[in-house]
Order: sequence, then C-alpha cells, then structure tokens
Amino acid sequence: MEHVPPPAEELALLDRELVQLDARRVQLLNRRTWLLTVLQQQAAPLPPFPRHPPSPPAWHYPAPLRPGGPGRAAAPRSAQNVLLSLGGLLLIIAAIAFTLVSWGAMGIGGRSAVLAAVTVGALAAPAVLLKRGLSSTAESLAAPALVLTVLDAYALHAVAAPGTDGLAFAAVAAAVLATGWAAYGTALGKLRLPLPAAAVAGQFPLLLGAWAAEASALGFGWALLVTAAADTAVVLWGKGLGVRVTAGLCAVVTGVLALLVGLVMSVSADGALSAVRPGVLLLVGAAVALFGAWRARREFALVAGCLAGLAAMAAVGGVLRTAVPEHWAVVAYLVCAVVLMAVLRTQVSRPAGQGVLAGAAVVVAGSVLVALPPAAAVLLGPLSLLTDVWSGAPDRIREAMGMSVPWSGMAASPVVLAVVAGVLFAAHRSRPVGVPGAPVAAGAGWRGGAAAGALCLGWGALLVLPAALDAGYVLAVAAQVVLVAGLLLVAVHGLSGAPLTSLSAVAATALVCAPAGAAAVGVLSLASEAATYTVFGVLLGLFAGAAVRARVTAVRAVFACVAVLCAIMVASAVGTSLGLAVHEGAPVLLVVTAVTVLLGFRLRGPVSPAVELSGAFGALLALAMAVPSPPFLALVLALCGVLAAATAVRPERRQVAGYLSAVLFMAAMWVRLVASGVTVPEAYTLPVTVPALVVGVLRLRRDPAASSWTAFGPGLAATLVPSLFAAWVDTEWLRPLLLGVAALVITLLGARFRLQALLLLGGGVLALVTLHELAPYVVQVAGALPRWLPPALAGVLLLVVGATYEHRLRDARRLRDALGRMR
Repeated sequence: MEHVPPPAEELALLDRELVQLDARRVQLLNRRTWLLTVLQQQAAPLPPFPRHPPSPPAWHYPAPLRPGGPGRAAAPRSAQNVLLSLGGLLLIIAAIAFTLVSWGAMGIGGRSAVLAAVTVGALAAPAVLLKRGLSSTAESLAAPALVLTVLDAYALHAVAAPGTDGLAFAAVAAAVLATGWAAYGTALGKLRLPLPAAAVAGQFPLLLGAWAAEASALGFGWALLVTAAADTAVVLWGKGLGVRVTAGLCAVVTGVLALLVGLVMSVSADGALSAVRPGVLLLVGAAVALFGAWRARREFALVAGCLAGLAAMAAVGGVLRTAVPEHWAVVAYLVCAVVLMAVLRTQVSRPAGQGVLAGAAVVVAGSVLVALPPAAAVLLGPLSLLTDVWSGAPDRIREAMGMSVPWSGMAASPVVLAVVAGVLFAAHRSRPVGVPGAPVAAGAGWRGGAAAGALCLGWGALLVLPAALDAGYVLAVAAQVVLVAGLLLVAVHGLSGAPLTSLSAVAATALVCAPAGAAAVGVLSLASEAATYTVFGVLLGLFAGAAVRARVTAVRAVFACVAVLCAIMVASAVGTSLGLAVHEGAPVLLVVTAVTVLLGFRLRGPVSPAVELSGAFGALLALAMAVPSPPFLALVLALCGVLAAATAVRPERRQVAGYLSAVLFMAAMWVRLVASGVTVPEAYTLPVTVPALVVGVLRLRRDPAASSWTAFGPGLAATLVPSLFAAWVDTEWLRPLLLGVAALVITLLGARFRLQALLLLGGGVLALVTLHELAPYVVQVAGALPRWLPPALAGVLLLVVGATYEHRLRDARRLRDALGRMR
C-alpha cells in the first residue's frame, strides 16, 4: 500500500520542493548570464560545466589559466621568495653565533676584523645583484647585511672602547646606524628594507641618551617628543610608502608616550609653576600633532587633531586646576574644552579642526561621566527608606539619601552638568555649519539630539543641586516635584503627533525623565506620612492632567499608567494610616482597580488597556498582601472576580475577562473552604456544579458552536479540583474510588460527544487519582528491583522512542488535531 501523508504534511513537502526549484532556477540563470558574457568577450575556452553540486553564480568562476600564464609563474616566484627568506635568516643566525660564541681561539679582535670584511661584502653584494636584475636576491642579502652592521657596532665597543658607558655608546651607535642605513637605502633606491630599518633605529638615540644621562621623567618626555617630531617629518617628506608607514607608526607610539608622560606630571603637579613645565611639553606635542594633522590625509588628520586638542587642554587645564580646589579640577578642564569649542566652532573646514573639536568633545563627555555618580546617588539613594517607611522627615536632604556619598567632593557635579547642558543648548540654537565630509551632519537630527541632551543634563543639574548644597528636606522635595511638573509641561506641549523633530526629541526625553523623577521623589517622600500623601497626591494630579492634555495616544497611555501607580501608592498609604494590617489593607487597593475598570468604559484606544493593566497590577499587589490570611485572600479573590466580571461586560474584553472571573470565583471558593477547615468540600461544591452543568447544557442547545470549556469547564472544575486535593490527603479509600469513577464517566462522555473540556478534565483527574492509589505499590516494587534495572529500562525506552520518533511525532500531531477539532 502506498502511504498518503496528511494534507498538512503534504503541503509542507510541496513548499520545500518549490523552494528548492526556485533556488535551482536562480543558479541556472546566473550561469547562463555568465556564459553569454564570456561568449561576447571572446574569452579563453570555458571550464566544463559541473553537474554536482549546482553551479555557483557567475562571479565565482575565475578566468581559465593558460600554460605559462600568471598561474604558473606564481608558484616558482613564491618558492623563490621562501627559499631566499630562509637563506637570509640562516645567514643572520650564523653571523650572530660567529660574533658571540664561535672562533673563540681567534679572539674578539680577529672576529671583528673578519666580521667587518664580511659586512663590507654583504653590503656590496646587493648593489651588484640589482645591476643584474636579481632584486629578490638582493633584498634577501640586505637583511643579513644590516644585522651585520649591528654586530660590528657591538664588536667595536668590545675591542676599541670597552670602558665606555654602554648606554651612551648604544645611543651613538643607534644614531650612526640610522644615518648609515638611510644613506645606504637612498643610494640603492630599489631596496625596500634599509629605509624602514633606519626609521626604526632612529627611535633609540635620544631615548638611550636620556637614559645614559639619568634624565628626569620630563627629560624622557622631551626625548620621546623630539623623536616623534622627527618621525612626523619623515612621514611628511620621506620617499617610499614603507618608510612613511613605519615612521608613522613610530611617531604614534613615541608621541603618545611623550604626551602620557606630560599628562601624568601635569596632573600630579602641586603648584602652578610645577605644572607649567609639563604643560610646555604638552603644548609642543599638540603643535607637532596639529602640524602633522594639517598635512595628513583625512583619517590620520582626525586622529592627530584629536590628540592635539587633548594635549592642549591638558596643558592649560593642568595649570588652571592648581588655582581651584581639588574637587573642582574637572571644571578647569571643562572650561578649556568649552573655550576651545567656541574658538574653533567656525573653523572646521579642515579635518584637523574637526579632530580638535572631537578632542574637546571627549573632554566634555569625560566630565559628564565624572558628574554622574551624584545624580545616581540622588535617584537611587532614597531606596533605603523602603525599609524604614514613615520614620520621620529629616532636617537636611542628605540624611534621607541613605548612602555614604562624599558630597563634599561632588560639589562641582551640578556645575559640570549645567555647563555641558548650556553647550548643547548653544549647539542647538546655532546655525548649521555645512562641512563637506564632516563625521556628524549639523542638521535637524543633530540639533534635536543636542536639545534633548541639554534638557536631560539640565534636569540632572537641578536634581543634584539641592543635595550638593545640603538643602532642607522639604525644599528639596518641593524642588523635585516642580522639576517633574516642568518635564510634564515640556512633554505635553512638545509631542503633538508630528514627525520626530528637534522639539519632539526634547519632548521624548522629557517623557522618559518625568517618570524617573517622579519615582525618585516618590521614594524620597516615604520618610514622613504627610510628605507621602502630599507628593503622591500632587503627582497623581500632574500625571492625570498630563494624560488628559496630551494629544499623542502613546504619551497619554504612559502618563495614565503612572497616574494609576500613584493612586495605588495613595491607597496603600491610606491602609497604613488606618492602622490596618498588611492583609487587611489589601481590599483598599482594589478601590483603584475598580476605578480603572470604570474608566475602561469611558476611554478608547490604547489608553484603555494601559489603564486597565495598571489597575490589574494593583489587584496583584492586593492578592500578594492577602496571602498570609486565607479568609482575606478568599475575599480579595472574590472581589477581583467581581471586577473581572464587570470588565467582561464589554464585548472586546469578554473572552479574556470572562474566563478570568470564573477562575477567580472558583479560587475564592476553594480558599474559603480551606480557611474554614472543611473536610468534605463536595457538600459545598456539588450544589454549585449541578446547576452550572445544567446551564452549560442549555448554552450548548442555544449555541451548538460554543466551546465546551465555556459550557462545562467552570462547573466541573468547581468540584473536581477541591475533591482531588482532598483525595490526595485522604487516607480512606471511599473518596478516591468515587472521584475516580466520576472522572472515568466524565472522560467517557467527553470521548463520546467529542467535548474537549470533559475529556481533558476527566482524564487528568483520573490519572492523578490512579497515580495516588498506585504510588505505594510502585514504591514497593521499585525498592524490590535491582538498582541497575530502572536506568536500563529508561535507556531501552529512549531507544525505542528515538527509533520510532517520526511515527510518534505523527501520532502526536494527529492527537493534537483530534483535540483541536473537539468543542
């Protein structure tokens, strides 16, 4: 017999086949296009068309190689280079071994004479080879020749000047070798190695000379800076890409090290005069970097300009910081950055100027990062009040923060945030400057981001200011509430439903900052009862008014949710003020949920579900509060069921809220039975189940398409679930027997009339009752079996299931389809 798959499986197979056919068709069309192109160009013979795997796209086919073409010449050339490189490396190793350890009987003088003769021959050989066109061989011999010159310098020190200072001799030798290699590379212009090697050797004379002279840190910095300046000159006027790249890398390393030395000394200086000396080093380094940036390509000019700007600000800021207290040093560097940005704001037509502005922006961003910890302390510090609510309002605001923050060192934080906010606001108000190829376009998007950043940082400055001044508690709380009101005003009037502009970006920022500020001041108000009612009452009015006045639907939904949360806090405070226990105050929270249910009838659009979900959050809190007391938990569950039933009156909420109300009512009944110590729950549940089943039968007669869960689910669950719990703790046999028989009958009725609720509920209860009754015997049998048998049986079961996985999967799908077709 031929197997005919189900329609769903056959459809999936057809879809996979069609996808494969489409992919094959695209491959063949690409191959056809390439063949037409090759025929039109009259190329060489084509490679044979492969059958398997399918041909790749046209651009994956390389041109055929002819005998003697590039493909055949590449292999000998590569082999030649490998052999020459290995030969040069062996010569270098041999020369080093000869100079250091070999020919001990000859002595260092004799070895030096032989080594000098070999060096002269090695240096002369590349010139002869270049004249004969053997450039690769000449390049390979040039490397050992340069190493031999280094060994000659070592031998010269050992023979002619053994008593001289080694560091001083090394400095002079490095200078001589750099000069000689540069002259050698210039004379033999076709050699690519000598000039980069001369650039590398040129990094050591001044550095080794400073070391030999036991110079200070500042002396090392000047040595590195002069070396970097020489490297910059080579980069700008040197010939050959190799030497310019090598000198550029060396300039970056030595220049950055010199600037780091100057920065460390400037930061650690304890007076203005001691800060001037490293400041001069930094200024000269900035001039060198700016000179190089002015003539370099765009990418390098941006990096060099950024280093120049950072060095100049570090030099001037290092002197200015000595005139202010230690905690205000960041303000000194920030002032330098602001002045530099103001001076160069219109001089950004070259990449070097853009790099300097980028360096100033880095300093500004770093100052903001330094000023953020106090803002975080103001936002998160009051969280400690959650463990000591209404303990009494403190006199000063810092006492309510609950965190050991060194406020004396954070006094500059609001100043920094305010200055940066002013800079961003000025950038927002300034005219766009068109810079071709600028990294950041000064258009509407950039101006909007600047305005949003100005608002956020300005809010942070005003938020931190009371804590920095250690203002009174009442004044600080009032100031934060006023800030929230201002943010709401900006958000309501800024977001008008238009596309995202600079104004709407500001309003979106206000939309984020307002709830954050409300949360901070709300937690801060928990220090006293009066402050809690006042703050949350005012916040409730502010966010409710903003939700009414806002024109954008999403904004209205956000403000409405925050208003509901404020109302929940007020209701919770009412319960505490009345002296109610935690579980006794749970029904008070449901007042807010009831109000949100009523508002759901009036509101439309996304605002209605947002308000209702916020009210549902209050109901969840009420349930959590009532858990310690089962009677109150039953009461709260019943009240939640009433609210869910009221919500189900609305047609669009009926499907979800109807099921929820039934579940809540049943849960309330079960909890009430447990709380009352009832041991025979059937006496209370059967009077509910029988009329519920009668109503379900009538419902199915009037609406044959109705779900069995709607008709019979609540009635059956009202008795089966409590009886199941009672049966599991019952030591007698009568209740499990009666419950099992009832579950069996319900299961058979569900299978007979194809009712999903009866089949699943009855089958689940029957399985659990059977498991309860057979559990003792299973334990006894498991104890009598050998220890190895259960794992073996589990392994066999897994093998069987794995071998018949596809068949079991089809059976599971058929079972799922059968259940899905039931009512």
